[in-house]
Amino acid sequence: MRDGATKPQAKRQAPLSLIRVRARPGQRTKGWLTTGQGANPVAIPVSLGRSGIFANKWEGDGATPRGTFHPIRLWYRGDRGPAPKSLLPMRKIGPDDAWSEQPDDRRYNRPVKRTKNEPGDRLRRADALYDIIVEIDHNTRPRISRRGSAVFIHLARPGFLPTAGCVGLEPHRLRWLVARLGPRTKIEIR
Repeated sequence: MRDGATKPQAKRQAPLSLIRVRARPGQRTKGWLTTGQGANPVAIPVSLGRSGIFANKWEGDGATPRGTFHPIRLWYRGDRGPAPKSLLPMRKIGPDDAWSEQPDDRRYNRPVKRTKNEPGDRLRRADALYDIIVEIDHNTRPRISRRGSAVFIHLARPGFLPTAGCVGLEPHRLRWLVARLGPRTKIEIR
């Protein structure tokens, strides 16, 4: 197991096979995450990128990427609360954990380590947005420079203000969701 990684925690239910994310009509920065069928559908309000949902995502465009993705790993701030329940591989966010968003970096769109004085996007933030992060496989195989990085499912800002291209949920809804995600769960963003 990688340094800092923890084992996934057992769940009571089978993981969700599919979740869908869509913008609300007339509100490109707010949407719904839906899952379930039949008598028990679930609809969860979400925030989206400031530019809405785009099929042709580029670095810095503020868009949430359109497509079908899978969760890779759950990151969490162990110093701000207990580990969430999930079947996903989990990793505590340390003070030197960051994400490469520089298109000319060979580690583009990957987790990296940054020293205290080194510039870069930190996963350990002063606000709570990244206290729980679901890393998804957007722009990973192949990894293409400038096609977007650090697209996560994470906590929403108060009032569901827009994200930089991620999907944001309220804390209790995000914990509910991660307890039901597995590595094979499909995430359709339309």
